[in-house]
Amino acid sequence: MSSAAPTQVHARLRVFLAAARHLSFTRAGEELHITTGAVSQQIKLLEEWLGFRLFRRLPRRIELTDEGRRLLAAVDPAFDAVDLAIGRLRGGALSGVVRLRALPSFLATWLVPRLPKLKRRYPAIELQVEAEDSNRSLRDGDFDLAIDLNDGIYPGFQSTELIEEEIFPVCSPALMRDRPPLVAPEDLAHYPLLHDMTAWRGSPPYAEWERYLRAVGAAHVDVRRGYMFNRNYITIQCAIAGMGVAIARRTLTTDELVSGLLVAPFVQTVRTGKRYCLVYSAGALDDRRVASVHDWIVEQARGGDTQE
Repeated sequence: MSSAAPTQVHARLRVFLAAARHLSFTRAGEELHITTGAVSQQIKLLEEWLGFRLFRRLPRRIELTDEGRRLLAAVDPAFDAVDLAIGRLRGGALSGVVRLRALPSFLATWLVPRLPKLKRRYPAIELQVEAEDSNRSLRDGDFDLAIDLNDGIYPGFQSTELIEEEIFPVCSPALMRDRPPLVAPEDLAHYPLLHDMTAWRGSPPYAEWERYLRAVGAAHVDVRRGYMFNRNYITIQCAIAGMGVAIARRTLTTDELVSGLLVAPFVQTVRTGKRYCLVYSAGALDDRRVASVHDWIVEQARGGDTQE
């Protein structure tokens, strides 16, 4: 076992936790805002320090070894316990209401699973959450914080960028049975399409499909067909049910791809130029409760050493 400073071991264990949770060095790198190569190097150094392998490197995927599973079972709750204790010390004195407005799909898929962590850190803060689509205008006084998907420009407000979004087609594996294979985007002409008609503020009904196909050089594929919904997560549920091919957002579909409920038939993803942002009025962060919730959401989005 080679020597390593405690801080180095701590950092490498954080990388291991991210890689083990995602079963992907790439996704771990995205969460921690480091390169895939840096994740691989940190895992390698941790394995050398421990003296055993944590992952099996397989074609196009990784999986935990028996030792890796045992380490995950031991380390995960230990980190949670430390984070919980620190969070209680930091947040116990704050109390009161914070009004948060969020896009329904982002709220249901990304934020809600994380809210127990916020509760543990700030047990006396009462969050009042309103789910609203992007096509409803932001009005001062309606919220303390709002999570929106747009270009990051909000006249009259301040904003903090959370996550830049990228999109790509997904479908159920069952959908491709008895159909022409999805080898290239042109093959989508043989498949029903699923649409989110409110992709971002002011977007036309077919915006995501048109942007994707234009970016990959398949703009001639007719997208003005299929089923339309006003919630992204509904299009994803319909894709899981085998109704057609949907446009997925990287931020909102990781679990479905890892579990195999959905597959991404094409490697290429497309940046939309849109990003999830926290929006707030000037002076809103002077309120420690609002600032604390703001900072916690930013930590979650950027995948840092989040303290619960």
